[in-house]
Amino acid sequence: MAHAHPHRPADDHETRKRSRRSLTLVLCLTAAFTVVEVVGGVLTDSLALLADAGHMLSDSIALGVALIATRLAELPPTANRSFGLRRAEVLGALFNGAALVAIAIWIFVEAIGRLDDPPEVLGGGMLAVALAGTLVNLVAAAILHRHGGSGLNVSAAFRHVVADLLGSLGAVLAAVIILATGWLEADPLISMLIGLLILASSWGVLRDSVSVLLEASPRGLDASKVGEAMISVAGVEQVHDLHVWEVTSGFPALAAHVLVGREDDCHAVRREVESMLHERFGLNHTTLQVDHAGVQLLQIEALTHSPGAS
Repeated sequence: MAHAHPHRPADDHETRKRSRRSLTLVLCLTAAFTVVEVVGGVLTDSLALLADAGHMLSDSIALGVALIATRLAELPPTANRSFGLRRAEVLGALFNGAALVAIAIWIFVEAIGRLDDPPEVLGGGMLAVALAGTLVNLVAAAILHRHGGSGLNVSAAFRHVVADLLGSLGAVLAAVIILATGWLEADPLISMLIGLLILASSWGVLRDSVSVLLEASPRGLDASKVGEAMISVAGVEQVHDLHVWEVTSGFPALAAHVLVGREDDCHAVRREVESMLHERFGLNHTTLQVDHAGVQLLQIEALTHSPGAS
């Protein structure tokens, strides 16, 4: 049995450090402007602003969860948790995706209630707050995009901010329509559009986080092709019990039972397979059990004909 662990913990630590700085800065921006948008939404009686404020509140919660999950993922492994708490990031992403769905449902319920009797909306104040929200979300999205890393957890936080940016733009559009035409139904209708955009942004986060938790093969990596590539390595005769999964986003792993020819060097073949997996598929964490094919068959046959065998 052999393991390959060329994973770079120093690189992971630096990536998480950058992610924490970015998440902290964006959390401060989002939390501060949430208060502004709630006050603006109440004063102008705009559902679009309140919807966006609700989403920004969920952003703040999501960013807080992302920060906690990033910190937990850095805790060292233990005897009972050999991978540490790396999957805390995936759980954080799943929570954030579910929060997006909840916010979208709230927006739909509120918007439908307002369609029959839309309240008077102060378009000027609504426009000013929505423009400020657009600017804040542009800055937050830029920070996460440039410095936030590529993990699923930070990606979920980034999707929150992008969805909120779309919400701010929707509020700007609703304010312009109300100011130009006086059509008050624009506020709940555009709020529903914001809800649809939020639902769309939640799909990728939920799909990817559930996929990791169910230990599916990483997206873009076909396990059958990995197996075919392993069998094509000189000396490999069979590959059994092949498993390819993600411990957390960006950390794929593989385990397999490999049978080689009776005259082949097990260790040399194993090193060749590990090298191929690293170069072709980016699989750095591999666990390979390597046996000679003939010896394996003899062992099975001996077990079958042993006195205690049924």
